[in-house]
Amino acid sequence: MPALGDQPETLPLLPLLTVPLFPGTSSSLDVGRGTPASMAIQHAFNRSRRDRSGRMVAVATMRENHNSPPLEQLHPIAMLGEIAQIQPGMPGRLSVLVRGLHRISLLSVSSEREFQLTRVVRTHEPNDEPTLAYALSGALQDLIKQHDNLLPASSKTKARNQALQTILAQRSPGLIADLCAAHIELEVAERLVVLQEASVAERLRKVIEFVSHRSNVLQVKRDLDRYVRDLLSRHEQESLLRHKLRAIQSELGEAPGASEELRFRELEERLRDAELPAEAQTTANRQLARLRRMNPQSSEATTTRTYLEWLSELPWSEKTATPEKLELKAARALLETQHYGLEKVKKRIFEYLSVRKLAPRKRGPILCLVGPPGVGKTSLGHSIAEALGRQLVRISLGGVRDDAEIRGHRRTYVGALPGRLIQAMKRAGSINPVIVLDEVDKLSGPSMRGDPASALLEALDPEQNDAFSDHYLAVDYDLSRVIFLCTANDLSGIPPVLRDRFEVIQLTGYTIEEKIHIARDYLMPRGVKEHGLEGLQIDISDEVLSLLATGYTNESGVRNLQRELASILRDLAMHIAEGKHPVLTVTIEDVARILGPPKYHPQLAEKEPRPGVVTGLGWTATGGTLLFVEATLTRGSGKLRLTGRLGDVMKESAQAALSLVRSRAKSFGIDPNFMSREDIHIHLPSGAVPKDGPSAGIAVTTAIISVLTRRAVRVDVAMTGEITLTGHVLPIGGVREKLLAAHRAGIREIILPERNRKDEPDIPKRARQDLTIYYVRTIHDVLALMLLPKDETAAA
Repeated sequence: MPALGDQPETLPLLPLLTVPLFPGTSSSLDVGRGTPASMAIQHAFNRSRRDRSGRMVAVATMRENHNSPPLEQLHPIAMLGEIAQIQPGMPGRLSVLVRGLHRISLLSVSSEREFQLTRVVRTHEPNDEPTLAYALSGALQDLIKQHDNLLPASSKTKARNQALQTILAQRSPGLIADLCAAHIELEVAERLVVLQEASVAERLRKVIEFVSHRSNVLQVKRDLDRYVRDLLSRHEQESLLRHKLRAIQSELGEAPGASEELRFRELEERLRDAELPAEAQTTANRQLARLRRMNPQSSEATTTRTYLEWLSELPWSEKTATPEKLELKAARALLETQHYGLEKVKKRIFEYLSVRKLAPRKRGPILCLVGPPGVGKTSLGHSIAEALGRQLVRISLGGVRDDAEIRGHRRTYVGALPGRLIQAMKRAGSINPVIVLDEVDKLSGPSMRGDPASALLEALDPEQNDAFSDHYLAVDYDLSRVIFLCTANDLSGIPPVLRDRFEVIQLTGYTIEEKIHIARDYLMPRGVKEHGLEGLQIDISDEVLSLLATGYTNESGVRNLQRELASILRDLAMHIAEGKHPVLTVTIEDVARILGPPKYHPQLAEKEPRPGVVTGLGWTATGGTLLFVEATLTRGSGKLRLTGRLGDVMKESAQAALSLVRSRAKSFGIDPNFMSREDIHIHLPSGAVPKDGPSAGIAVTTAIISVLTRRAVRVDVAMTGEITLTGHVLPIGGVREKLLAAHRAGIREIILPERNRKDEPDIPKRARQDLTIYYVRTIHDVLALMLLPKDETAAA
């Protein structure tokens, strides 16, 4: 057999992506005609026999780094292959039989011809511990024999048996390792590890590890197959025993399956009483017939019985409807009793109830109550249900990410159930309940599990929800008699196509006075009852309630205020339970002792007017908030730096403000060349909170002009409005929430765009009385109100 000596030689290079052969093995390669690989093979095959290298090629494995030099694209150890035969293959292809001889090391690669040449030398394969190598090779021979015994009979071909006998007859440890690696089906990476290992002992260890792993996998598969066969035979035996049991019961005159027959008749009676529609009745009859033929102990019978029980327990007929007893005076009194303020919202709900009274069968709009947490959205849904005298079911949609949660799972899945809407109908037990879809803006968006928001469209569309399709029921269900109410914190979180189905009712935050009234007349009586303090004259003054609303909470609603009141009542309950006699009048000192120091302080406290600092107003899903804008100058070349986690719209607003100032620098009393030597840095504090929107435009513009003119800005005035490149002030949204936030912070003067004058009636009367609102048209109107004279700036 030809082989290389110890001197380097040049051979045609055959680069491949896999490891096709090992020493002592042959492999058939399929190559395309006219490719560098086919030219290298043809060159080796046509060489003169006087050439010492004969028909030999270097078979190398390629790396993944294709942008490296040619030698670095190949693994360092390759295989010396002998071209044994070339035959035509598929059209345009060649079938080449290559025989592996021994390992070679690549020294260099050249590309002077149409194919690559490589300079190689025979790889030294050290065998420093011959005794260990022989012991490992014997262990590997035993292991490969055990591996082949575990193979299924269909895999034990004649060629494989001959290959095994060849391995067992070998005495060379290195060759045994290579033949075993070729004999079992190794991954490409594992074959590459074996090929690149020159040490005989280490190569044997690696092959033993690979063969052991595959033997263990084969053993587990064999055990599983045996277990499945035994299980099937046991089921056949149980089926035979059941048939024998029925025959014995028949001979003894006993009714076989009497209990199962009783259950079947009960289920049939319940389905008859449910008064199913024609389509559902047909489906139920078909499933009943299938259930009667099934083995009661089978899993399919259990699934069918569960499905029929769902059909029987759902409200289908008019007899399950809850009669409406709507008295408008009582409904109005109920709304006034349970909800303080919210006059506009209560008026719309009362209009809705009035229409329901005059046209009970009319499919009214789907109301969506949108507002900050704790303002009473869910409780308004309870009040509507109570006024109508209907059953109420609440479905929380927060975090729902699978449309099967809405439409149900198909019965083919293990543990399948109907969707939440059908489950709610079962809980209600009525065909006309009130279903509150809570947190509809928290639905997850489209994903690989589907789009739950889109799944709601059919249920919430009055034109098609009389035939709602649930995947589990597989029959149409009528939801047209249901009154749907939705709640959300942020309207932008609802997909537009779903939002189109709603009539949106906005709920805004409460003023401090409204919070005090709610705490005194609603939260306190409820808290006293819940903490077992009825009959005690507990006195909490308005001054204490005001401290709780301003110093211990900072929210639009009253949820946290309720928690702080509960903490005070728990302290009183603890002292009473211990047999003490606490003072039932809660003072400010008691609040500090129980709740600790105030958590919130007025945001304007200890702030002095200074250039570049402006108080703006912002809107969040939880209500309005103060938004401070800070500007400062640094040495530079006219760059604008924006920080504070600003969104794209707010960044563009700041760019527009700077362009306005630069274009009208003289009219503002600013050197037109200020950008040639200074940079402007604008920062909005609370850097962890994302901020976006155009409504801070006039605040940013005022801050820039203030810092450039060295004139301080009033801190007792807050502003909001969008700025244009021409200096006009455009209207913004969220006026009510922003003004309430300013009112809570103690600010009594506000600057608004002129076109927001229409929003003034929405501001609560008490807050409107305390506030002085300036309506502006241009940035010059803003500057006239905000900038202090330079002498006052110096004093500040």
